[in-house]
Amino acid sequence: MAGHSHWKQIQRHKGSEDERRAKLFAKLLAAIVVAAKTDPHPQFNPRLRAAVEKARAAHVPHDNIDRALTRASEDKTFEELRVEAYGPGGAALLVDAITDNKNRTIAELRHILSEHNGKLGEPGSVQWAFEATESGEWRPKFPAAIADDAKKMLLLLKTALEEHPDVQRVSTNAASEQFRNPL
Repeated sequence: MAGHSHWKQIQRHKGSEDERRAKLFAKLLAAIVVAAKTDPHPQFNPRLRAAVEKARAAHVPHDNIDRALTRASEDKTFEELRVEAYGPGGAALLVDAITDNKNRTIAELRHILSEHNGKLGEPGSVQWAFEATESGEWRPKFPAAIADDAKKMLLLLKTALEEHPDVQRVSTNAASEQFRNPL
């Protein structure tokens, strides 16, 4: 009766849950490190305060948050990256990432885009179609209607991009509710 062990079932479930949480924690802590570079005090840095609150809401341990804050003052390797791209149906995409190796991240994002019928855009080619909100999210100025088959492909592309460990947020100008970022 292989595979029917109660412990194996718990181990499999806990292992996948731990892996998902580890990816989320890594993204949240990278956002804290980048936000703390300008000012390491959350009371004076609203961006850092928001990143710390988001991490606490996701139950990131306080020790990990403190280590990220000290690492920000010591380590200058993380940097922000905004990639502009076009997806299926001509949909505009803004991909915000935090990375320690800009060239690696751009190459990996280019590969994901090419697998899903997308392509990188030149700097400034997509950002004009978006406006920034107070919370730092990107909202489309001109939502674009795309075909149903392109919507499915765009949803697959957005999911693949969001699963990348360096990607923090993916915004698109597609005029469908399934592509909206929660504010």
